[in-house]
Amino acid sequence: MIKLHGVSKSYNKGAVKAVDNLSLSVKPGEIFGFLGPNGAGKTTTIKMMVGLLQSDSGTITINGYNIEQEPLKAKSSLSYVPDNPEVYEKLTGLEYLNFLADVYRVPARIRKERMERFLQLFEMTQAVGDLIQSYSHGMRQKIVLIGALLHEPEVFILDEPMVGLDPKSAHNLKEYMREHCNQGKTVFFSTHVLEVAEKLCDRIGIIRRGQLIACGTMAELKQQAQNEGSLEKIFLELTEA
Repeated sequence: MIKLHGVSKSYNKGAVKAVDNLSLSVKPGEIFGFLGPNGAGKTTTIKMMVGLLQSDSGTITINGYNIEQEPLKAKSSLSYVPDNPEVYEKLTGLEYLNFLADVYRVPARIRKERMERFLQLFEMTQAVGDLIQSYSHGMRQKIVLIGALLHEPEVFILDEPMVGLDPKSAHNLKEYMREHCNQGKTVFFSTHVLEVAEKLCDRIGIIRRGQLIACGTMAELKQQAQNEGSLEKIFLELTEA
């Protein structure tokens, strides 16, 4: 579903190497957690995966499509939720959702059913007719999540998706992520909430200074780190080295 091979990205004319020869793969039916300290290269990697940034070298394949060679096909099979969602504030929530459904060509009957389901899941049914400029940060996060799910993407990519969500909505999102992968689809998400990653993810990758320093299941990470402790202990040991 997701393959990165030898991906690098530099800023400031090569002076700052944000991502350094990164290779990893995520299989169908897998929730993959992407962890790292601030400035490790997580968001840069994700932006290259979804086509917002172009890599300096390497290849990125999403659902069998090269993101640079076949961008429309790749992007039509994924959804992306950024860490700081930007939305059209002068639209109502419903207008925003219909706009995204039009972009992804979701038929009217199907979009109505999906909107009702996800609006109920994230408790946004009563607010969907209001202007987005009146929404709180958490409500904006919810409407962006709903919009990203309307076309039921094969690959769901999220950057810090739990930030701003109330506990019930965060729980419902985690439940949906597992349901999504049980259908043979893929979730890739970054987070600083290590307890969530430990409980939810099938595999975890840890990045430091643009390089993947560990990757695998919790059992494999414990073996790689020679540490039988929690993910927090493993993460701190590996990233402080």
